[in-house]
Amino acid sequence: MEETPQANRLHIAIFGRRNAGKSSLINALTNQDLAVVSEVAGTTTDPVYKRMELLPIGPVVMIDTAGIDDVGELGSLRVKKTKEVLSRTDLAILVIDPEVGIDNYEKELLAEIKEREIPVIGVVNKEDKVKEINIRELAKELKIKLLQVSAITREGIEGLKKEIALKAPEKFEKPHIIGDMINPQDIVILVVPIDLAAPKGRLILPQVQTLRDILDNDGQAVVVKEGELKGALDSLNKEPKLVVTDSQVFKEVTADVPENIMLTGFSILFARYKGDLEILTKGVKGLDDLEIGNRVLIAESCTHHRTADDIGKVKIPRWLRQMVGGELEFEHVSGREFPDDLDNYDLIVQCGGCMTNRKEILYRLNKADSLGIPIINYGMLIAHVHGILDRALEPFPLAKRIWKQ
Repeated sequence: MEETPQANRLHIAIFGRRNAGKSSLINALTNQDLAVVSEVAGTTTDPVYKRMELLPIGPVVMIDTAGIDDVGELGSLRVKKTKEVLSRTDLAILVIDPEVGIDNYEKELLAEIKEREIPVIGVVNKEDKVKEINIRELAKELKIKLLQVSAITREGIEGLKKEIALKAPEKFEKPHIIGDMINPQDIVILVVPIDLAAPKGRLILPQVQTLRDILDNDGQAVVVKEGELKGALDSLNKEPKLVVTDSQVFKEVTADVPENIMLTGFSILFARYKGDLEILTKGVKGLDDLEIGNRVLIAESCTHHRTADDIGKVKIPRWLRQMVGGELEFEHVSGREFPDDLDNYDLIVQCGGCMTNRKEILYRLNKADSLGIPIINYGMLIAHVHGILDRALEPFPLAKRIWKQ
């Protein structure tokens, strides 16, 4: 439970006004002093992410946010940061302070939560302070069910935990990376380059998670570097069901894998696992439509140490310049950063998203798609640049049809 990656945990965000008791509620739910509590309004300034185990759900991330009623120039920035949390929220808890009641703050936020189709639980806190709470009137005004709790005395907290278990979306992440594509005893070869960008003494997260999913589904995994692939293929007594490669060696691996063996990349597997492979496939057309001087956003979900030939900062810009035959304007964001206004971009290139939860990747994809801005991920871009996307999409019939069209 403690080692479950943050990106694979249910993200539960707590929203409400300053001093509504959001931080106290997190402490009550976890039975720990995870969040800083103070009588001073506005103690929580930026969203705070806490990894924990919440029974009976399991590993979760609790997100403590700044008050939605914060004021002033700095307060407005805090509210903006709070609303950005919605893009990665799987389940929202809206905390009502009965001492101040309900206003447009709660109504507008609730409307945005519902518009994004995020399950929401309404909670009236401070039952210990306000004995005469007309919870029916409050619920009628907000038009949602409200639970009555006290974060201080822990009254109603067990009921809230049960409600969280009921409301938590079952499909906040896809059940398989590759497991639904193989049968027991199928052989899958994973091609894992060990270069300057590879972390010392371990594999990167997508490689580890793909390997685990193969084993969980009774497949047989063979892990090799690109230079050993040919020897591995020759030594097997039966053909592998699939070869999965790191995107950066797509070209070399394609030359070594016979046409009758399916081939794809970790990044393309994660395009399906973390997001929407069909949207990303449609986005490939944006590569061919690029023109000199266009603006390209490159979004990376982690803030790893960058090497001299970094994929996002160096290689992808170089390939795109070569494609269009001239200069392009690039903007890079990393971590949880993502621009509000996407209209300024002609193409968005998103990393595989292994460090981000599925909700956030889907939010980015759907937002770009709704605006008609092509969005593609690293692996699909690399496969297209090297002229092998057609083959890399072979294991995914729907995406392959979209690509053919």
